Amino acid sequence: MKYNEISHFSHPQHILKFEYTEVPFKCDGCKEVGIGSRYRCSFCDFNLHMHCAVPSLSISHPFYTKCSFQFLSRPPGDTPRYCNACEKDVTGFVYHCESCGFDLHPCCAKLPMVLDDGEVKLCLYRKVSSPCHRCGRKGRSWSYRSACKKYNLHVACVREMLVENWHELYFGHGKGSGKSQSRILSLKNTLQTPHKRSKGKVKKCCEMAALALQFIISAVLGDPTALIAGVIGTFMSRA
Repeated sequence: MKYNEISHFSHPQHILKFEYTEVPFKCDGCKEVGIGSRYRCSFCDFNLHMHCAVPSLSISHPFYTKCSFQFLSRPPGDTPRYCNACEKDVTGFVYHCESCGFDLHPCCAKLPMVLDDGEVKLCLYRKVSSPCHRCGRKGRSWSYRSACKKYNLHVACVREMLVENWHELYFGHGKGSGKSQSRILSLKNTLQTPHKRSKGKVKKCCEMAALALQFIISAVLGDPTALIAGVIGTFMSRA
């Protein structure tokens, strides 16, 4: 078996090969959108996030120190479940704590506690007291907050933005098409930025908020690298 190839219980009929893509895909494990690194079966158009392809059997998380999360191929029980990080429904692979009943998408469970590219530093919090730049509300889901404390974005809001802009991916339309790529993200007016400063400072503030958004999106999609953030930035400029 080659290092860049794996066999996986969810797709035993074919070997999955590692590849990198700048086109969004739907993960057949957790059923969420991804971009960048993935394991793929080209014969069946079957895709897995890195976190879903090579999961840890059990994990702990700094936000839930008394919990032990076990990897499951499907949500437990018959009642609808949601991710405690992003508030989105859990319909596929999940990390579940049996004692507390908490659930985390694999990509949410592996969200970096710190995103830092040297220019923007963002820290993950379970809750923040400041309003989110997207929805204007406090609390709610996990949030990324900039070190300067000027920018806050709920992980839930980022998820919602992805669903709004990539709705067709959930129904299998426009995969890999130029049209879908050119319409990937329409995020120019998604951040609430009420300013009372000079135009130059407003522009700089908005640019920094947009950059922060790019890094958070890349993390939520399962590949928090500067390269992915640059790809998303390209998509944003096309919208």
